[in-house]
Amino acid sequence: MDDHDSDKPSARSRGIGLIERWQNIPLYGRIVIALVFGVITGLLLGSHAASLAMPGKLVLRLLGALAPALILAAIVHTFMTTQLDGPLAARLPRLLLLNTLVAIIVGLTVANVIQPGREAGLAPSSAPEDTAKTANPLVLFLENVPKSLLGPLGDDGKVIGVIFIAVAFGIALRKERERPLGTVGHFVELFLESLIKILHWIIAVVPLAVFGIVASIVGTEGFVQFKALGIFVVSVLLALAIQAAYYLVRIRFGSWVSPGQLLRGGRDALLMAFSTASSTATMPITYASLKDKVGLREQSASMGALVGANFNNDGTALYEAMAALFIAQMIGVDLSVQQQLMVVLTSIIASVGAAGIPEAGLVTMTMVLTAVGLPVEYIPVLLTVDWFLDRCRTAINVMGDMNVSCLLDGKQKEEA
Repeated sequence: MDDHDSDKPSARSRGIGLIERWQNIPLYGRIVIALVFGVITGLLLGSHAASLAMPGKLVLRLLGALAPALILAAIVHTFMTTQLDGPLAARLPRLLLLNTLVAIIVGLTVANVIQPGREAGLAPSSAPEDTAKTANPLVLFLENVPKSLLGPLGDDGKVIGVIFIAVAFGIALRKERERPLGTVGHFVELFLESLIKILHWIIAVVPLAVFGIVASIVGTEGFVQFKALGIFVVSVLLALAIQAAYYLVRIRFGSWVSPGQLLRGGRDALLMAFSTASSTATMPITYASLKDKVGLREQSASMGALVGANFNNDGTALYEAMAALFIAQMIGVDLSVQQQLMVVLTSIIASVGAAGIPEAGLVTMTMVLTAVGLPVEYIPVLLTVDWFLDRCRTAINVMGDMNVSCLLDGKQKEEA
């Protein structure tokens, strides 16, 4: 009996060790592992794997509930904390808006010409079942997850939704209960940090969602969607390359810096952006590279790399526009010109302040799709490649910051 009892802590320790090792694997590594096991499970279970899509639907519901509040807090925080002054500040918004518009137009053009989603050939999604007529407890549970962060506080009467929100914020704020809040800025910052903490919890279960949705797709429909997904990846990379070429041409004719000089001086920042998939983490390196290696003036480097990065997410906006068209093409829906303009507008607004949000493209995608009436249920299909495309579009985001800094520095180099 003593020997049996002594084995329990060791088994528990092994379990904890496995969890810790899993958590130490980067998110993209966990997604790849989930993708492989999802394919295997789908092949083994066949059509019986359809029910495994439920975790993906739950993750999407949670992201959809969190996204509006998160974007609201990020935009408010960005405008409250960003210092816009000096002669260069007047030119900055125009440059940022132009770059973002060009990026979205490039993305929409490439997606309309190549039409990567047409290879999927899916039928439009059917209307959801009436939950009152189903006894499936998982469906009932899903319906009680709030669609909007503030929805349960209204008249829909779903007390369970209120409990979801209360528990989430209660846990997120436990370590902050003694934190002094002296200004409105402190309150907004605390609210944003709490939302990002909750977002981290959701992102932690993204591999489970990928496993379930991949198993479901492979089991019920085979690999047709993944063929379309491969064409989509190539299309996005082509669009990002066109956007990068646009940046370099603008730098060639709009500043004293040569494209080669920028690429050599800024390669550390670009590699950092690709490896971390975070514009925020790359900010200090971008600034140092522009100032010390490229030779820009301090004000130009800081205005583009530090201030502009909070507003400038061209790669993310381009990706969201292409993803919206890809999903529309997958389900056989033609987006009108007005709907594509709505994609442009929503992508621009959603990209503001997104630099500080982890997996920003994933978060804002729910808003872009909802704005034009597209189903968000196909977003997990994109998650299988998002870890790679996220790194590529983050590098383009950082190159956009560099582009702005060079253009602000002008055509004449300041003499030392």
